[in-house]
Amino acid sequence: MNLLKTNPPDSGHRAPAWYWRLLLVGLLAPALAAAQDYNWSIGAYGGQYYDTEPAGIIKGKASFVNQYLLALTGSKTVWRSNSLPLSLEIDGMIGHQFGVATLQEVAVAPVLRWSRFPWNDTLQTDFRFGPIGVSYTTDISPLERGPEGGGSRVLNFLLIELAFSLPQQQSREVFVRLHHRCAAYDLLNNYGANGEDFLALGYRYRF
Repeated sequence: MNLLKTNPPDSGHRAPAWYWRLLLVGLLAPALAAAQDYNWSIGAYGGQYYDTEPAGIIKGKASFVNQYLLALTGSKTVWRSNSLPLSLEIDGMIGHQFGVATLQEVAVAPVLRWSRFPWNDTLQTDFRFGPIGVSYTTDISPLERGPEGGGSRVLNFLLIELAFSLPQQQSREVFVRLHHRCAAYDLLNNYGANGEDFLALGYRYRF
């Protein structure tokens, strides 16, 4: 008697290979996102002018003036250290000043970013410093003119910044920035003016 040959019953439906690959990517995505290196950023910030040298705000000696800055900013990472939490970014901004004077500003500077602090498991903190850049304004602000009324549209651009983010969402940063224009110790001109200092608060998205 001929017996029909049958396959043993399946214990369950076997998913195709693509399903398991997709599931693996989904499980790893949060970890990959947290560990990825961000190469670009876009953001915005706003601040108010104060009438002392940059360090005056740290010493509590700053007097704020009715001059404000609203700006868009962007950056590109161009170098990363293989052994240190250090990277180099090119940071640019375009802004609108209003209050005592109305004018626009465009600036760019290379910026170093240091990304390691002891408390980063609780609050990710990055320090950014760009001492040498170029800033151009469409007019010379009366706040930048020296005793004899002289001033310059092109000055050095300096920024000092502390950026904060959640450890699991480092792509979204809130930052405090010191935005500074100056003659670089009279190397660019000798009109006797300090330039401009703005204490600003901003938000940045990194990708």
